Amino acid sequence: MKKIKVVFFGTPVIALKSLEYLYNSEKIEVLGVVTQPDKPAGRGHKICMSPIKEFALTKNLPVFQPKSIRKEPEIQEELKKLEPDFLVTFAFGQILSQDVLDIPKYHTINLHASLLPKYRGANPIQRAIINGDKQTGICTMITELGLDCGDVCLKKVIDIPEDMTCVDLFEKISEASPELIEKTLIGLIDGSITPVKQSENGVCMAGKLTKEETLINWNNSADDIHNLVRGIYKFPGAYFMHDGKIIKVMETKVVKSPKSHGACGEFCSVSKDGIEVACADCNLLLIRVKPEGKGEMSARDWYNGLKK
Repeated sequence: MKKIKVVFFGTPVIALKSLEYLYNSEKIEVLGVVTQPDKPAGRGHKICMSPIKEFALTKNLPVFQPKSIRKEPEIQEELKKLEPDFLVTFAFGQILSQDVLDIPKYHTINLHASLLPKYRGANPIQRAIINGDKQTGICTMITELGLDCGDVCLKKVIDIPEDMTCVDLFEKISEASPELIEKTLIGLIDGSITPVKQSENGVCMAGKLTKEETLINWNNSADDIHNLVRGIYKFPGAYFMHDGKIIKVMETKVVKSPKSHGACGEFCSVSKDGIEVACADCNLLLIRVKPEGKGEMSARDWYNGLKK
C-alpha cells in the first residue's frame, strides 16, 4: 500500500505527539502542517510559535498559518497543490469551510476528545471532569460543517479516577490519540472501517468556560467543588475571594463525614493536612492554594501567614 498523504492541522501541545507519530509512521506521509499564527505568551508577551510549528520546522515541513483558513483562498490553493488524501485536525482552533473540507481526496478526519455525541464543542476534557464523569474518551470522526456532528470512525474509552486533573487527562488523551488516528486513516483506505452516524440521543455540548464558573460557590456539594478544582486545574484555576484577594485552589480532598459545623464557606478547622471548609453537604479539605501575587503553597502555610 502506498503511503497515505496527509496535511496535519493542529496548534497546542496536546496534538504534538500525534503529529510526531504520523511523521514517523511507515504508512503515513505528512505533507505539511496548518497551525494558528504566532502569538504573544507569558509575562513578557514574547511572540511564540505553536508546538506544532516548532516540530514542523525541525523537519522542514511546509507550514501554513492562516488567521482564518475559511477566508484565505490562497492558502487553500497551496494545500490543493499538495494533493493530500486526508486532512487531519486535532485541536486546530479554527472552523473549516466546505471549500477546505473538499481539498483532500477522501475526507477531513478530526480527533475529538470525548465519546461523541457527548461533549461536542470546545471544552470536552474539562467538562467531563467538572461533571464528575468516571469515563471519557477520544474518537475520530469525519468532519462536516456542523459542530462535531460527523460520522464516527473509531472510539477509545479513558477512565477518570477521582483525583485526576485536567492536566492529567490532557496527557492521557495526548498519548492515546496518535495510534487511533493512524488506524482510522488506514481503515478508511482499506475498507476495514465503516463510519457510524452519530445518534442524536445523548447529545450534550461542552461550551467554553465562563469567568463566573471559575468562582467557587461554597453552597455547592463538596464533590462538585472538588470536581471543579481538578477540572480547571491551572487552566484557568478555581478560586475564592479572601480579604479582597483571589485565592486559587490547586488541590482538594472531600471529607466524607457529614458537615460538623459552620456555615457554607466557613473555615472549620486547620491541621497539618490543610484547611477544612464547610460546603452544602460535608467539608472540603484545601490542600494547596495559590494566593494572588504569590506562588503555590500548602493551604496550612497560607492560613498561618494570615496571622502575621
